[in-house]
Amino acid sequence: MNEWVEKSIELANSTDYLDRLQEVYPVTIGLRRVLPEETKRSIKQAYDHRNSHQLVKMLLKLKKFPIKDPYVAYLRKKDGFLQLNPQTIQRIANALYDMDFQDIIDGCEEPKEFNRQIGSLFGNWLPRVGYPMVAERDLVNATGTAFLKGSDQDKKRFANDVLGCNLDKGPDLLAKVSNWYVVGEAKFLTDSGGHQNAQFQDALRLLRGTEGRAIRIAVLDGVVWIRGNSKMNTTVRQLDKVCLSALLLRDFLQSLS
Repeated sequence: MNEWVEKSIELANSTDYLDRLQEVYPVTIGLRRVLPEETKRSIKQAYDHRNSHQLVKMLLKLKKFPIKDPYVAYLRKKDGFLQLNPQTIQRIANALYDMDFQDIIDGCEEPKEFNRQIGSLFGNWLPRVGYPMVAERDLVNATGTAFLKGSDQDKKRFANDVLGCNLDKGPDLLAKVSNWYVVGEAKFLTDSGGHQNAQFQDALRLLRGTEGRAIRIAVLDGVVWIRGNSKMNTTVRQLDKVCLSALLLRDFLQSLS
């Protein structure tokens, strides 16, 4: 077992792990997406008059569609798709007519789900590890420890063009420690199965890659570290590469310097 995997399992099963993890992934109650009164009136008019095309069209323009439907994402891509698919529009509208109007508005005004905020939370926390966030030129010339600041595209470009990693997307962290470069994918796995397993595999893809001159790490937190026979825990215990909790990231970087 990799020493950082072992340390992460010990940390998560014998200390105030969740209390400390809230420093990295703070859970806040999201603010509701309040719709302007004029927008509500327009939606109400289409709803009352059973104007299905107009009702669905207006709701598609909002950040949150009031019901889950697998066809909504496709319809959002282009206005013309509404005209081309009248039966689909009517089917979605019928589901809306079966709801009270206030339930439709409540659905549109729901706060963003926590799982959709996770990606940005790690990036927000990273400066608190205690190392500077610097531009590409400064990272190349850095003699101590520093993180590359910038967008996902900035980090992908540096990882591929400078380090030769051949990544298909930007890593969540890219650091330089003395003469070492580190690229890492960060995930907070709140449960097992479905989307969470896909997130786990996403981190493993980066970890298991071999191209480039960077140390690859997976920064994982959550149920992955619970001792037992779960597929996630069994997999990480068999890894020979660096996989660790975000709470140990600073310790790991210090071990390289």
